[in-house]
Amino acid sequence: MATKRLTDLTGEDLERLLALMKSAGSVELKLTVPESDHRSTVVALGLDPLDAQIRQVFFFDTPDLALDRHGLVVRARRVQGRTADTVVKLRPVVPDELPPDVRGSKHVGVEVDAIPGGYVCSAAMKRKLANEEVKEAVAARKPQRKLFSKEQRAFFAAHAPAGVTLDELAVLGPIFVLKLAFVPEGLGRRFVAELWLYPDFTRILELSTKCTPAEAFQVAVESRAFLAARGVNLSGEQQTKTRTALAFFTSRLEARESSKKRVPEA
Repeated sequence: MATKRLTDLTGEDLERLLALMKSAGSVELKLTVPESDHRSTVVALGLDPLDAQIRQVFFFDTPDLALDRHGLVVRARRVQGRTADTVVKLRPVVPDELPPDVRGSKHVGVEVDAIPGGYVCSAAMKRKLANEEVKEAVAARKPQRKLFSKEQRAFFAAHAPAGVTLDELAVLGPIFVLKLAFVPEGLGRRFVAELWLYPDFTRILELSTKCTPAEAFQVAVESRAFLAARGVNLSGEQQTKTRTALAFFTSRLEARESSKKRVPEA
């Protein structure tokens, strides 16, 4: 199932979205704020950057993003003051079409991500591990496959392009992330603000909140009204954190390879 813009949904499409949400475990509503509005948004919501948790995110893919084209996201994340985690995510998915062993796994979460421009349903298989293990793997001091559980490796193998292995993937990162959970006064539900800091000094600020499928539409309306009342820009172009990271780091790989092939002047 392809991702569609909400404004383009037919009646049949809407029924499909409702069926997806009914079968999913949760819904995450997301909004990216234009970079020009980052400071005003932080002030409007009363956020203190010193309360944020530091994270370091790495993605893994081939230089030509073969995994991305197959709907796979492979990620490792180091977290300040907590355990690290890895994820193998497949999207888009139809929950009822997932194999029983995947759908029934305690390590798998099925979620619908909704942004002002559209939605997608994904299945994410996670594993917790030590921060040092991620550090060792991205520094090539241990095989990358060791970051992932046997269950994750099987999930990867079932959906990755033929011949692509975890150990051969390029390390795309790191990206530093500041994550801050907060409960806005007057709304009474948990939100998360994530500021992704890319090496070229661009930034993505994402606001999100999770809810059950049954309350998704009500939460979406209430959250939108709340943010608009506080002057948060809801009309900016929506950016995806993962795609932005993949594009940035693969372009750096291409530039590095081009420089190697350049013939030196006599």
